[in-house]
Amino acid sequence: MTPSAIILAGSRPGGDPFAESVGVPHKALISLDGSTLLERVVSALRAAGIKRISVSCNAGPVAELARALQVATISAENGPSGSVAAAFKELGAPMIVTTSDHALLRKEWVGELIDKTPETADLSVMLAERSAIERALPSARRTYLRFSDGDWSGCNLFYLRTPRAGKAIDIWATVEADRKRPWRIAARLGVSTLIQMLFRRLSLSEGVARLGDRIGINATLVSATDGLAAVDVDKLEDLEAVRQILLERRNDPSEN
Repeated sequence: MTPSAIILAGSRPGGDPFAESVGVPHKALISLDGSTLLERVVSALRAAGIKRISVSCNAGPVAELARALQVATISAENGPSGSVAAAFKELGAPMIVTTSDHALLRKEWVGELIDKTPETADLSVMLAERSAIERALPSARRTYLRFSDGDWSGCNLFYLRTPRAGKAIDIWATVEADRKRPWRIAARLGVSTLIQMLFRRLSLSEGVARLGDRIGINATLVSATDGLAAVDVDKLEDLEAVRQILLERRNDPSEN
């Protein structure tokens, strides 16, 4: 069964200073190579064979752009977890979750997430290991989760494969708040898990599996082959890096 997809494009309370600094009210409206970030994400999902695509957003220019791109809109809730919950209620499983600032999103990454998710899994999350990110973009400065099998960074790609994956949304807000303090997440899984993580005796795949067990689902890690999958546009430095990558692609015959 082909999954649907939700693109998170909600507005922050008080606006987005970064987006406003480059002359647009929302990051989804930033233009690269003549296409907005939202348009690039929609195009990548369509190229991956996903036909039912919705955008989680507030009323305004992002919603207008979504309609122009002929994709549905779902009202954004408070925070990404609330928006995912609303989308999952409407779209159901299986469902891909990504973000409107995933400027370099490629159909291959979406396919890799789907294809590498075991049939026994309810939920999978794509992350990239530090060496893969630095190989693809040496100048990248990311926040990493440190485990025994390396340092990892999120790729803003999730696959809610079965209805049971909805259980994970309930704790998404908590994980969201602690994503840069992973020891707090580990602490919720018990003292032994926390100790193993602090001493780097716990692999990320083991951590994801344990978190899934605590929730009551089968959760799995999908390691991104391409480190660029972890690159999004959160600040001007990211935007400039993405522009340089796109310029190099235009000048690379193998990309044309």
